[in-house]
Amino acid sequence: MDEPDPIPGAAELFALDPAVAHLNHGSFGAVPNEVRRAQADYRAEQEADPDGFFLALPERVARARMAVAGLLGADPQGLALLSNVTEAVAVVLDSIPFGPGDEILVTDHGYGVVNRAAERRVAECGAAVRTVTVPLEAADPAEVVLAAVGPRTKVAILDRVTSPTAREFATAPLLRALAARGVITVVDAAHAPGMLDPELEVGRPDFWFGNLHKWAFAPRPTAVLAVAPQWRPRIRPLTYSWEHEGGFPGNVEWRGTADYTGWLAAPTGLELLRRLGPERVREHNERLAAHGQRLLVERTGLAALPASPGLAMRAVRLPAGVAELEEQVQPLMRAVRDRLGTRVAVRPWAGGGVLRISAQIYNRPVEYQRLADGLGELLRSWTSSTV
Repeated sequence: MDEPDPIPGAAELFALDPAVAHLNHGSFGAVPNEVRRAQADYRAEQEADPDGFFLALPERVARARMAVAGLLGADPQGLALLSNVTEAVAVVLDSIPFGPGDEILVTDHGYGVVNRAAERRVAECGAAVRTVTVPLEAADPAEVVLAAVGPRTKVAILDRVTSPTAREFATAPLLRALAARGVITVVDAAHAPGMLDPELEVGRPDFWFGNLHKWAFAPRPTAVLAVAPQWRPRIRPLTYSWEHEGGFPGNVEWRGTADYTGWLAAPTGLELLRRLGPERVREHNERLAAHGQRLLVERTGLAALPASPGLAMRAVRLPAGVAELEEQVQPLMRAVRDRLGTRVAVRPWAGGGVLRISAQIYNRPVEYQRLADGLGELLRSWTSSTV
């Protein structure tokens, strides 16, 4: 896959430091300038008339939710705005009744905080977490996941796109197969909104949540939680509010005097995505991420991890002994930043960590070339200095 043509003026849409190659959009995103200005306007309005702002807020949040529902192809009444997927998984797990003997199935590719939330929940009710090991080179993760399902499996939490390894796990066939076995399906779609086609109905999961501040140009923290109709009356918000009695989605969204300006500005980010052309953006980012991975493989000899089509992230396997432990990750990421002027994501993995790159419209092929040209030597010196 050849490198894509740049989108004219894309880099100028952001306030990013041009001295740094920001190849880690998947972690925290980057808020476009016009979206930041929109949020600043909402904050100014709030301070000019706090009473009027908060009295009108429920209706304005509902309008923002409608705009987000349009991006996702979702039912607005089954969708709630909230801060991030960390909050969303807590709401979901607290809304599902568990008892002794029940099992939550997760994978070792899952986001660490989400898996830990499952561990905390089962500790309260006598259930158990089963972590499925999916080999990095597995051609079909679905086969491994389905083989792990047993009579005690009540819930499966699966990533739409895995954070550490940039692979698609929660596919429609896998979700349908789990539902046919009576398993409640929970999809961590942290990276899906804005990166993938509107696809909330893929597999029709019981619960689906994703961040808007990664690939949909929203201010952080902004996320959505989608709930199937049969579960909406059971949703328990993390905080009690005046909207609690009205049920979902208001009982999840309203939390008193919180900062809602990011949610109100989220439609500005969606409008920017619409103007740029969602398909154009997705094609650009997928091709650039694939180009970056190919350069890393060709110039460093690192092994590429299997890639799923349509994704704006790619990953490579680091050498044995490098970033195998959590405490080794941050020093390596700092070294890549300090010596190569590049931000990347590194995740620990037995047998050699995983380095993930992202691609967004502000990135350029030369940034991946710089990383690929310098990473091999950095890793060689890194390995020898840590032996």
